[in-house]
Amino acid sequence: MTANNEQFFLRYYCGHKGRFGHEFLEFDINGEPDGTSATIRYANQSDYRNDPLIRKEMCVSGLMLEEIKRMVKESDIMKEDGAKWPRKNKDGQQTLEIQMGDKHASFDTAQINSLLDVERSEDPAGQRVFYYLVQDLKALVFSLISMHFKVKATPG
Repeated sequence: MTANNEQFFLRYYCGHKGRFGHEFLEFDINGEPDGTSATIRYANQSDYRNDPLIRKEMCVSGLMLEEIKRMVKESDIMKEDGAKWPRKNKDGQQTLEIQMGDKHASFDTAQINSLLDVERSEDPAGQRVFYYLVQDLKALVFSLISMHFKVKATPG
């Protein structure tokens, strides 16, 4: 595989179990082996007001896949180890797993609610990398879902 056609998989999960049951947000991005496209799957469960589980799935182009890979590479998240990050607790957890080529990284930490949580951790520099990458990925996925599922086809 060339650098552009390397195996790519990314999974993000953020959730907790509380008064309203298991509430979570999760998405994964699975690149095709030839690098021509990727599948993005999204799930959001909030039992607040008995909202149903939301599931979305879409395909994106190879260019979008390359942009996601660029975001991950430029973040330098693959250099982090996460050993000093706070562990999951009653307030929830966040998980980020990345497979890029022959490199694999998996991070588990307590739910981060603000940059103040990051600054108070034992590894603020590493958690800051995680925090900003996750914020960027969530913004991208939410934008893609919004565009993909709200665009109305024009009559032919």
